[in-house]
Amino acid sequence: MSRLAPAAARLTTGSHTVVRRLAARAAAWCARGHRADLTGWRAALGVLARLAVLGVGLYVIARIVRALPALMWLLTAGWLAAAWRAGRPPEQTAEERQDEAATEAPVLPDREAVVTLLLEVMGDAPAVHLRTVLAHLQERGQWEGRTVSDLRAALAAVGVPHERGVKVGRVPTWGVRRRDLEAPSPAAAPEASTAPSTAA
Repeated sequence: MSRLAPAAARLTTGSHTVVRRLAARAAAWCARGHRADLTGWRAALGVLARLAVLGVGLYVIARIVRALPALMWLLTAGWLAAAWRAGRPPEQTAEERQDEAATEAPVLPDREAVVTLLLEVMGDAPAVHLRTVLAHLQERGQWEGRTVSDLRAALAAVGVPHERGVKVGRVPTWGVRRRDLEAPSPAAAPEASTAPSTAA
């Protein structure tokens, strides 16, 4: 049993990772169905429709598997392969750590690039929740395994204001408002304050 323990641990870790990724992608896909130009229950119709599509899809898959039980072998093999890849332990060599640090360096771009991203995710809405921004990034293969707290720290590092009680669709949580992004950056404030003294 001890010889199989590392393989079992890798499959367990990988399975958890696969579940989190699938759940994050499904949540992001459903969240994109929210209509920012509507309010109340009408704004959530797109989300409910996408949830219904997911439910019907799972039901159809279950019916197919019941009709063709042999497909379980194929599905199980696919799941084990995905879990094995996702559960691969990180390499520990110094060179790979340096390469990883080099590739992770651009994860925090300058403030202008962050503001551009936030406005893109925000669309025509006056605000956007950080969980929506995080789902947008993870859907594109970025920030895997990160949380809203990590995103808050990244925004603070580049000077992007964000607050807890931002409402989108009447739901308050951590988010960013358009008016704060369009305001002058804090770095420009000291220059503006010294302008009268230099003129004098």
